[in-house]
Amino acid sequence: MRASLFAPILALTTAVAPMLASAQTATQTVTFAVNAINQISATGSPSVTVTTATAGSQPTDATDASSTWAVTTNQTGAKISASIPTAMPAGLTLSVNLVAPAGATSAGVTALGTVAVDLVTSITKVAQSGMTATYHLSATAAAGVVGSGTKVVTYTISGGT
Repeated sequence: MRASLFAPILALTTAVAPMLASAQTATQTVTFAVNAINQISATGSPSVTVTTATAGSQPTDATDASSTWAVTTNQTGAKISASIPTAMPAGLTLSVNLVAPAGATSAGVTALGTVAVDLVTSITKVAQSGMTATYHLSATAAAGVVGSGTKVVTYTISGGT
């Protein structure tokens, strides 16, 4: 009799237990996106002073390779251009050479002016820092003695898809 009494209880417990122990679930839709990222920075305090020449030749260019630059872009085909706000004094040329990040192309030593010039092209999906920026100051003898001055070089990263 005891076995017949426990059989219905056991059957009921076996049938209800899975319902009591079943897991609960919920779902949620997450929206995500990554926007275009184009960042550039420059560090250092470059200084270039023309101090010497070989007799019979124009003054020797001054160079400063103490500055570095960094770039981050998640686009394809970005470029770095640069300009200065006002023209250099007569007989002086300020140029810069940016070492290109992996996979990009540097234009080499490029004279800066009030119209932006491309310095590095084909920059694609890269994050790189510590690349050298070398400044060059060229002077002709006709420039004469030029007192200390400054120019702000504006770098721009643009383009890319």
